[in-house]
Amino acid sequence: MQRRKPFRQKPRGPKTSWEGVSRWYGSYLDKEDTVQEAVVFPGAERLLSLAAGKRYLDIACGEGAFTRLIARKPGVHISGFDAAPSLIERAKTRAPKNADYAVADAREFASRYAAASFDGATCILAIQNIDDIFPVFRDAAKVLKSGARLVIVMNHPAFRQLRQSGWGWDEGRKLQYRRVDKYLGAYDVPVQAHPGSKPGIVTHSYHRPLETYVHALAKSGFVIENLEEWTSHKTSDSGPKAKAENAARNEIPMFLALVALKK
Repeated sequence: MQRRKPFRQKPRGPKTSWEGVSRWYGSYLDKEDTVQEAVVFPGAERLLSLAAGKRYLDIACGEGAFTRLIARKPGVHISGFDAAPSLIERAKTRAPKNADYAVADAREFASRYAAASFDGATCILAIQNIDDIFPVFRDAAKVLKSGARLVIVMNHPAFRQLRQSGWGWDEGRKLQYRRVDKYLGAYDVPVQAHPGSKPGIVTHSYHRPLETYVHALAKSGFVIENLEEWTSHKTSDSGPKAKAENAARNEIPMFLALVALKK
């Protein structure tokens, strides 16, 4: 059996900062019943295993929604950084006393913090928006203590690829299914933030197979401790397809969480 060549990162692509969509992103996170609030943030907090007297880092923290959640825990300190200055300004205006924020690139941030100074770190729904993931894990390894956890949450690379996956309906079987058209090939997708009104404002999403994340983590000095797959919390309560939609939603995970330990 011929082995495939390992995926190699391409040179850095378009700017990955969310500065251009910071106002929209901040207002979105203020809404109720988002997937972040109901699924992603509670899961990431649980996997991080917070402890009093410890310091934690949120990589590409956006406007600080998850850091503020962490800061509620007694005795912890949380730092966050993001490449978008306006998101960090928003985070600072709402910052609790035990949190601090900085503007930094996720591909080069270790120089801002002391070596081996954090007891845990997170990167939540951001890694798929970064063009080169190896520098992220490399710098995370530099600032984390030995044995510290790095919790990474992403759109599931096997089931939720932009423009290469989607829901389908099998009329004969009365079954909703998930169609996946591409998986192993790496690619990036420009995403219009304001279709129609401001087509020039885009973010970028980068698809990679799961093995790419595992290889990059191992190369950076991490070992995978745990993996979880999370489904959507949404439910369909009416319509002829509601039962099938709920069954499919409960079977096909939309999010993947990786827990890696710094050696």
